[in-house]
Amino acid sequence: MVGAHESSRKLRLLCMSHAVPIVFVVDDDVSVRESLELLIRCEGWEPQTFASAPEFLAHPRALVPNCLVLDISLPGLNGLDLQKQIAVERSEMPIIFITGYGDVPKTVQAMKAGAVEFLTKPFSDDVLLSAIRQAVERSETTFDQAAEMRTLRDRYAALSGRERDVMALVVAGLLNKQVGSDLGISEITVKAHRGRMMQKMKADSLADLVNMAARLGIERAPKAQ
Repeated sequence: MVGAHESSRKLRLLCMSHAVPIVFVVDDDVSVRESLELLIRCEGWEPQTFASAPEFLAHPRALVPNCLVLDISLPGLNGLDLQKQIAVERSEMPIIFITGYGDVPKTVQAMKAGAVEFLTKPFSDDVLLSAIRQAVERSETTFDQAAEMRTLRDRYAALSGRERDVMALVVAGLLNKQVGSDLGISEITVKAHRGRMMQKMKADSLADLVNMAARLGIERAPKAQ
């Protein structure tokens, strides 16, 4: 069962790595949406366009690398308000703002809130494509990191309770003899648990295991005196 689960997980990650990134566009100007849709598609990405913020928010969350090209001046819920909502609900999504008006305060606000770029119309295709490329790369990195963390959590979940105990003491710097004393088991038994734990975690060294524990947020057990 574990092997089947691991194979299925690897297949999902492989499919995700080959998925076409999605570039969302939210702009109330139909001519802008149509021109950007063509430009994005020609570059090899998948465009998905929306005329308003509510229409975009009603769309399911993307499960592949993506970014958002967002008009700052939208009717109703404007671009900056949508950015705030995205920061809560879809924090991994990079945003590129576009506007027909040069507004320094709004630019500063958008950039401080994490926007990748703020472009004033008219802008060249190359400038926009460069910004989208940067945003997609950022999204791909985020998705890769999330996939790595899922893998790490899956490995840790596969450990037995005793193997987790041994891992916590080992990353704290205890020797096998000290771990055995702390847990009330023999040094030979500690070595067996430690070997299986290292194998399940796919840790090549103690330093590798310590790094994994830090990423998982596992608190180090106190050192034996």
